[in-house]
Amino acid sequence: MIKSIIIEDSRLARRELCEMLKTFPQIQIAGEFGSSEDALKFIRSDSPDLLFLDIHLPGKNGFELLEELDEVPAVIFTTAFDQYAIRSFEFNTIDYLLKPISYERLNMSIERAKVHFQNEKVLTKYLSESCQVFIKDGDKCWFVKIKDVFLLESVGNYTQVYFDRHKPLVLKSLNHYETVLDPAMFLRINRQQIINLNFIEKVVSWFNGKIKLKLRNGLEIEVSRRQTDKIKELFRF
Repeated sequence: MIKSIIIEDSRLARRELCEMLKTFPQIQIAGEFGSSEDALKFIRSDSPDLLFLDIHLPGKNGFELLEELDEVPAVIFTTAFDQYAIRSFEFNTIDYLLKPISYERLNMSIERAKVHFQNEKVLTKYLSESCQVFIKDGDKCWFVKIKDVFLLESVGNYTQVYFDRHKPLVLKSLNHYETVLDPAMFLRINRQQIINLNFIEKVVSWFNGKIKLKLRNGLEIEVSRRQTDKIKELFRF
């Protein structure tokens, strides 16, 4: 079951969408909300998996609602306007439905949602290595596979995400990434950095019993004393 809520200021539109969704047994409608403020309270307390979200809402709009959240659920946007489609993919977006919503188009969105929850393990704890995430920094945007990220580094309230030759800043804390990345693949090696274990080429002795990790791209990173034993155990160093 995919625990879902509808956020739409039009009572009629909420009712119509709710009736259409009743034909999809895997979608559990846990609530309907006409404003972002009411929806925010529910999301924070009940953690739904999926939002059917209108963009034009009284008070905070749909984007502003999502920006208020520390953890953003999966989102299917439902709107009468197409000019926000590109911006919608700054968030955990599955689909962008234009009103009036047809049953056929809604069915396609639900199928995408099912794949999303299976492949990205949103209903479990960690993002899978095959998961592709959207990253935006200023005017630049990327779709990046988790397995291609080799380093994440704390920069105040931001995290610098390293992949290929890019290192955009993302408004998420390093603590957030530590909770969603699979610890079998990613390890926090000091207070400031998380590395992808698959990119480690060599474990290098350093002074006072410390060690450094040399990555495949030549980058060397110091391991904290606290994590040194874990690295030695992993690599039988």
